[in-house]
Amino acid sequence: MSEKSAFEDLPGELLMWILIISEVAVFGAGLLVFLAVRAIDVAGFAEAQDMLNRTAAGINTVILITSGFLAALAMQLRKAGQRGKARMALFGASGLGVAFLWIKIAEYADKAALGIVWDTHAFFNFYYMLTGFHAAHVAAGVVLLLLVSWRDSPSNIEDATMFWHMVDLVWVLLFPVIYLLQ
Repeated sequence: MSEKSAFEDLPGELLMWILIISEVAVFGAGLLVFLAVRAIDVAGFAEAQDMLNRTAAGINTVILITSGFLAALAMQLRKAGQRGKARMALFGASGLGVAFLWIKIAEYADKAALGIVWDTHAFFNFYYMLTGFHAAHVAAGVVLLLLVSWRDSPSNIEDATMFWHMVDLVWVLLFPVIYLLQ
């Protein structure tokens, strides 16, 4: 009897886990540098942070968590053979991803209208870099969810859901650090 590898019990594909871990590491490194630079200019970061729309960011948090639930639901529905309902859940998750992006673009537009750009203050350099990189992942995730609604094998949905949960996790880390931490 051969020993089981620790990786055999993981859901999804090993390469998806490598991608997720590397992405979380990149965002984690960005947050650590943000916190280090913030420690040098706490008052400046707090003043810049007060210019953010915390309500929009809170709404976006609820949107992403709800979309993550719909992606997970899609996976369970597909495994149960309810293909049509699984596709609807994937469409719902991707639609919420689009709503997230719409709110984030509106937030960026509001900042631009006030003349707040990436080099206004170090805070905004990190704000645009981290939230912009995250928004790019949301856009990729929306495309991925739509693709797997078409190629809806249980394994495809599982991998897309894993990616989408990584996007959720990153936002759950970004939101308090960028928008709330005083």
